[in-house]
Amino acid sequence: MKPQSSTSDMTGVQRAAVLLLSLGEADAAEVLKHMAAKEVQKLGLAMATMSGVTREQVLGVMDDFKGELERQTSLGVGADDYIRNVLIQALGADKAGGLIDRILLGRNTTGLDTLKWMDPRAIYDLVRNEHPQIIAIVLSHLDSDQAAETLQLMPERTRADVLLRIATLDGIPPNALNELNEIMERQFAGNQNLKSSNVGGIKVAANILNFMDSGQDQSILGAINKVDQQLGQRIQDLMFVFDDLVDLDDRELQIVLREVNGERLGIALRGADTKVRDKITKNMSQRAAEILVEDMEARGPVRLSDVEAAQKEILAIVRRLSDEGAIALSGGAAEELV
Repeated sequence: MKPQSSTSDMTGVQRAAVLLLSLGEADAAEVLKHMAAKEVQKLGLAMATMSGVTREQVLGVMDDFKGELERQTSLGVGADDYIRNVLIQALGADKAGGLIDRILLGRNTTGLDTLKWMDPRAIYDLVRNEHPQIIAIVLSHLDSDQAAETLQLMPERTRADVLLRIATLDGIPPNALNELNEIMERQFAGNQNLKSSNVGGIKVAANILNFMDSGQDQSILGAINKVDQQLGQRIQDLMFVFDDLVDLDDRELQIVLREVNGERLGIALRGADTKVRDKITKNMSQRAAEILVEDMEARGPVRLSDVEAAQKEILAIVRRLSDEGAIALSGGAAEELV
């Protein structure tokens, strides 16, 4: 992380990382054990990449947290509201959501949720002999990038079948979901207290395809189009690829760029359309744009896999900002205005 001028320049994840690094190993571990796998991964990455943080910034994060605790009181305020407000102020809305659910709603890790802690290879080994419908339900419960990595390990003939089933999932009967969860519970600790059966759908399928390697996404879409062309088009419409950044308005793109590491941006732009490069540099300060171009010119050849990985990282940021409502995505097949 580049040095920040003040705590106001930090994201919620970065402030949380500074706070946990300041707590010490034992207390930080006590906080992390209450978080979901994806939350721990994001926060752990932020903690691992922290650099150039000044003493003033650490004190600023502490003061913000202490000030919020002093301003809030449980007297005259519902306990739920108090806990929710403190956690959001401390961790940011993005990181606090899952922790709030577990504290206020009493949610515990289920057998299916435990899969989120596993490596995609291990998940594949666990489900590879299951019926494609079971695989579809399992992948629908994973985060999109983890589901995509798992799907990539499957035989080509299986990928399209599984994704087609994910796109056409429209809720799972509670008894069926409990039965599947019981299968997972035989392998992992947890409970069967499932709260929701709303898994799958076209958006989930599109998100998973967004994380597939270049070429594999179009191969799967082609196979789906042969079975159901209308469904394939609906999935395509909801996909958002790196070159679609040109469709963001200037304000939204600037919001994205504030969250993107400059070095990763330079690598990602190696495989981007010229229009995307021009749009991005136009929305940077003149000096920042010059540095970006200089770094790209000075860097030697970059492997295609590295370019695609950098693009996926940026697309993950774009999708997170979209989910938070900070920006609006129209998908890869946005209508042209005439």
